[in-house]
Amino acid sequence: MRVNKGSLGARPGVPLNGMTRKGLLGGLLTAVAGAGVLAACGPESRTAGTAPSGGGAGDAIKVGILHSLSGTMAISEKSVRDAELLAIEEINKAGGVMKRRLEPVIEDGASDWPTFSEKAKKLIQSDRVATVFGCWTSASRKAVLPVFESLKALLWYPVQYEGLEASPYIFYTGAAPNQQIVPAVEYLIREGRKRLFLLGSDYVFPRTANEIIKLQLGAQGGALAGEEYTPLGHTDYSTVITKILGAKPDVVFNTLNGDSNVAFFKQFKDAGNTPDKIQTLSVSVAEEEVRGIGAANVVGHLASWNYYQTTDTPENKKFVEAYKAKFGANRVTSDPIEAAYTGVYLWSRAVEKAGSTDVEKVKQAAKGIEFAAPEGTVKIHGTNQHISKPVRIGKVRADGLFDEVWSTGKPVEPDPFLETYSWAASLKKK
Repeated sequence: MRVNKGSLGARPGVPLNGMTRKGLLGGLLTAVAGAGVLAACGPESRTAGTAPSGGGAGDAIKVGILHSLSGTMAISEKSVRDAELLAIEEINKAGGVMKRRLEPVIEDGASDWPTFSEKAKKLIQSDRVATVFGCWTSASRKAVLPVFESLKALLWYPVQYEGLEASPYIFYTGAAPNQQIVPAVEYLIREGRKRLFLLGSDYVFPRTANEIIKLQLGAQGGALAGEEYTPLGHTDYSTVITKILGAKPDVVFNTLNGDSNVAFFKQFKDAGNTPDKIQTLSVSVAEEEVRGIGAANVVGHLASWNYYQTTDTPENKKFVEAYKAKFGANRVTSDPIEAAYTGVYLWSRAVEKAGSTDVEKVKQAAKGIEFAAPEGTVKIHGTNQHISKPVRIGKVRADGLFDEVWSTGKPVEPDPFLETYSWAASLKKK
């Protein structure tokens, strides 16, 4: 295994307060797209059809792993890297892909979006990896998207996100909004919790997710009790908590990311709140984040995901046992961890089906592929490159795991542009 430590140290995330989502996206895409196009003209750029990993039959196939191993997002992304390494190890033990061993090349995005772009170009052009498994935040994904599109390389993205995207060079193994956000709001409204306070980190995913939620509330009889954003890595929530307590919402719909969740939940409890007073529902807090927050600070609160460590499938029992055997009995699995693990297997099956690591052949072969994942059987959509997924609402237990309190019972087809929801029509124009 080759491990390349990032040449750039962890840089603090760019403050996003006061910036509109449209302005942020435009600036990111313009700047990074220019860099990606220039890189594509370099001597090591490849067009579709060029063997990406070098070497002949029997040589190792290099695959990239690109996550934040330092900075504010490391609390979440290190374990996702571990899941990808576990899948690679299992595949190698089973004979590899096309009888070739997989060789991971690891890079640190350092919780910094320009660094993600730089490292993506390095993996594709210098290391000539066959594919990349990586990113967590939508800001990092938006930063690397032009790189993958201009260099015609594949990214497997493992985290739930805000939707409104379907790149031909990204496979999305996390949830689209109709597989997490929308069902969560519907669940809350059915439970009589109609007044929502929206709290998020100040970047693409939370702002877009909350645009969706506000439209949904208006259409389905809910109400907005308040809306606040803080920079990634923010740790002082006293003012925000005062606003929440004053607004007296039924639920805080939480889209904070990274270690800000540790600060928020500890301070929210210290302020005297309990779930029976003001409930929270999170879409970026899973088992790994609960460990960092401390289960005592979040017990009884809710989350919306597609998978929990407690999900009852034969495949999950084997997955949890294997993950703990490799990384330690005290480690936990989570939705992004499982989606990352699943992504490696889906790519390997597409390569086997294609008989090649050629990007265009893999993309074509991937259509309709099914996999018995720990969350249940998933299937790659033939056009938008997302996967079908069940939806599950969970409640945090005293041991830091989740009890499933509601589920769809079957996989939900991905609808990243919310085309099946009339109330979301205005989002399509953005």
